[in-house]
This record gives sequence, structure tokens and C-alpha cells, in this order.
Amino acid sequence: MKTSINTFFAALLMVMMSAAQAERIKDLASIGGVRNNQLVGYGLVVGLSGTGDKTAFTGQTLRSMLREMGVTIPAGVDPKSKNIAAVSVHADLPPFAKPGQTIDITVSSLGDSKSLRGGSLIMTPLKGADGEIYAMAQGNLVVGGFGAEAGDGSRVTVNIPSAGRIPNGATVERTVQNALNVGDHIILNLHQADFTTASRLSDAINQTLGRGTASSMDAASVRVNAPRDPNQRIPFLSLIENLELSPGEAAARVVVNSRSGTVVIGQNVRVSPAAVTHGSLSVTISADPEVSQPNAFSAGQTVITPNYDIEISEENSRMFVFNPGVSLDEIVRAVNQVGAAPGDLVAILEALKQAGALRAELVII
Repeated sequence: MKTSINTFFAALLMVMMSAAQAERIKDLASIGGVRNNQLVGYGLVVGLSGTGDKTAFTGQTLRSMLREMGVTIPAGVDPKSKNIAAVSVHADLPPFAKPGQTIDITVSSLGDSKSLRGGSLIMTPLKGADGEIYAMAQGNLVVGGFGAEAGDGSRVTVNIPSAGRIPNGATVERTVQNALNVGDHIILNLHQADFTTASRLSDAINQTLGRGTASSMDAASVRVNAPRDPNQRIPFLSLIENLELSPGEAAARVVVNSRSGTVVIGQNVRVSPAAVTHGSLSVTISADPEVSQPNAFSAGQTVITPNYDIEISEENSRMFVFNPGVSLDEIVRAVNQVGAAPGDLVAILEALKQAGALRAELVII
């Protein structure tokens, strides 16, 4: 356990050191108004091998589809087909997607279908938030999961067989307008708001394209004057997004996942002078029953008397002291010296925060 913890934090330090290098603007920010749009639809998957839905709305959907194709099912007849499943279909429509281009889609079961493996999605319209149809989806599913069930009710499932994907499964039917070529300026929005990064971003653009080209609006947005002509704006944006700068260092933060015990300590975390000890108390109670047997020809009865043995043991613990301004590497080394597991590390960090010795924000997720 100790070796794995050391290896993890060594890799973490290497990532942090590489993160301090210059990064491209295209990796730090996005252009305002240029974004993905979510699409969603409802459809049927057919051709399943008896693993379809048993829900009522699946039969209603099948009845409606057949009616549009000229097939009428008599009233009161429930088409109980085990080879179909009602599904939701969703996709992300990327910016600048043109009619005729294809996008990937994800198909998920809505009913009690056990598996979509081997099924085909029937033509399904995909709508945006405004209710308009932006793509049409259809195709054969690729399902990574697999399930098998025996006659006695036992079942084995690998991954999730009730969802799958169709690469290039939807064809774009409508273009989404964006604000790229509107106005005489663009807005660069940082992925993570930071005053230092926003200031450095505007400085990098002004040093390359001239003073006054860019100005910081707030910690997340930078306004950049841009030519109106698309033939000039596209090369202009290409030049900007490839400029490099050193982003501001992140705030001191310790993130703890209380469910998995994962702990991530930021590079700028510091600890003020504090003494920490770590140990555990173990209490073991064991019962050794004793049998009391009466003498022969006596009127006594056999009695079983439990004899409890209580043993208390405490592991040897060592105390370590944090000096002023101790670094991330020293924190990890000190914790490893007492043999603290990742779960114990969470308790130590919380205690340091309560004592006012942890100079960082403690985030519990």
C-alpha cells in the first residue's frame, strides 16, 4: 500500500510540473457563441433476440409506427413482440456541422429490455431544445455489454448491454447559426475563471497583434477586436488560438472523494506548524464456553457458562511535526512515514483543517 501511494503522488507531481509550462490559447479558452448543441429523440430498436420490452408504451409506439406505414392493428390487440425495445437517442451536434454530415449517437433502453445487442434503430428524428429537427438517426447498434441467463434464473452480465452507440448514425439536416461572424469583436471564455490567466491572455494577444487588440472583461472573458470579413477573421482566429502563455497557478485546494477515498492535493497547498500522530485502537472479544456437569445420580442440570476474554491492543504510532510552509512532497513523505492509508489521510487532512493548520480549501465530493 505504501509503495502504491508513493508511486501515485510521484506521478501527480510530474503532471503538476508539466502543467506549469506554456499552453496554447485554444487549450485554455473557447470562443463565445461557438458551442455544441444537444439533440434527443425517441425511437424503436428492432431485431432483438427475445430481449425486448414488455412495457405498454413500447406496444403503443409499434402500433403508431405501423399505422404510418399503412398497417392497421385491430383495436384491443396488444402486439406483444419481444424483439423490439423503446429507446432514447441522444447526440451532440458540433458547431459548424453542415447538412449531409454525420455524427455519432448513443442509444439507451427506456423500458425493461435486457439487452440491445444485435438490434437496429429505426429512423428516428433528433430534436433540439427549440423542438426543431436537426438530424435523422438510423443504423445498427454497437453494444459493448453482454448478458446470459440460465433456465434456473441465474444470470451473468458483462458491462451494460442495455445501451449502445452507432458511429456516424445520424445525418445532419439543419445548420445551427452561431455568432462567429457577428460584430467587430469576439469573446474568449476561459475554461476555468482566473484573473491572472485572463490578464496574461490579453497581454499575449496585445504583444503579438498590437496594443488595444484585447481587453479583459472579467476573470473568465477577454474581448478581442476582430476583422468583419470572414476571409480575414478565420486566419486571425487561427493566429490567436495558437499563441502560448503560462496560465495562473490554481488556488490551493485539497479534493477528497469520500466514497472512493481518493485524495488529490494541489501544488500550492501549505501547512503551518502542527504536530500529528496517527494510530488505531483494536478491541477483540472472544468467548470460550465452559460446561458444568453435575455429579452422577444428582438432581443437578448441565449448565454452559460463557467465559469472555477481552483483549485490547493499540498499534505503535509516531508523531511527526510540520514545519512552516511545508510543501506537497513533504506532506506526502510525512504521512507515508506513519503508514497512513488513503482513507486515513482523509482524516488527517480534515483534522489539520479544523486545527487551522491546512492553508488550502478542503473540498469534499
